[in-house]
Amino acid sequence: MLERATSGQPSAINRAAADLKARKRRKDRVANLAAYAVLIVIALIMLYPFYWTLITSLEPTGNIYQAKLLPSGVSLKNYVEVLTGTTVPFWRLILNSLIICTAGVTLTVTLAALAAYPLAKMRFPGRDLIFYAILVLMVLPNEAGLIVNYITTIKLGLLQQTNPVIDAIRQYAAVVLPSIASIVGLFLLRQAYLGVPVELIEAARIDGAKELTIWRRIMLPLALPTIVAFGILEFVAYWNSFLWARIMLPDKNLMPLSAGLLELSGTFSTNSRAVMAGAVITVLPILVIFAFGQRYFMKGIEGAVKG
Repeated sequence: MLERATSGQPSAINRAAADLKARKRRKDRVANLAAYAVLIVIALIMLYPFYWTLITSLEPTGNIYQAKLLPSGVSLKNYVEVLTGTTVPFWRLILNSLIICTAGVTLTVTLAALAAYPLAKMRFPGRDLIFYAILVLMVLPNEAGLIVNYITTIKLGLLQQTNPVIDAIRQYAAVVLPSIASIVGLFLLRQAYLGVPVELIEAARIDGAKELTIWRRIMLPLALPTIVAFGILEFVAYWNSFLWARIMLPDKNLMPLSAGLLELSGTFSTNSRAVMAGAVITVLPILVIFAFGQRYFMKGIEGAVKG
């Protein structure tokens, strides 16, 4: 009898353990379904404004203020009207955005990559104090510097009217220069540099490499994912430049695309679908950049946080 009791005990324990695992799996499954349901609802809420803009831009007629799931009709007339409009230099606005983004991203990423190196790998008195003092400035809104940046731009003579070509370069610089010092980029790249082993830098110094050479040949390749991620963030920021460009640029032909959409709204005041079409065209390059750089973006942000 004792042998039967002892032989039946492991099977009972196994059944109890199996029941516990089954209940845990069911709870995990329910929790996952609930989490996915919440995420799907949030995604739909965030995506619907863009979807509504898209279907409205494709409609030839109808009430644009009515919530809908499907367009009442499909037509590319609004896109043709935007791209061929004579009073709005749409392609010039795209060219302006590309020039501003190229110059802005190049200068901002370069400056942040250079400034983050001594704050991460060089030792000097007050290094951490300087870094934390810079981080404190993140609490200030961007609008807090509008007046100072405007006065500085005027004092530098960037809005003077002398020569068309020189004036265009000056006005592009007036849009780009106030934004090239990025605290977020400094933080991300410093964190990425902290993850680089000190032994590599010491070995390069023993071999006679200068600091600039160490930065260019060791730090930049190892921090490349974070640099790409920061570059994507800056591209989106410069591509969506609106307030500062509207304030600073006296020549409307030099405005970036986001700021130029306001002129598009004025031109097509009776056709709001043309404005929607312009907004869709504005968003497309950002989607393409994220689609191609998503892997580097996630890897770069993850590496910066771990660093």
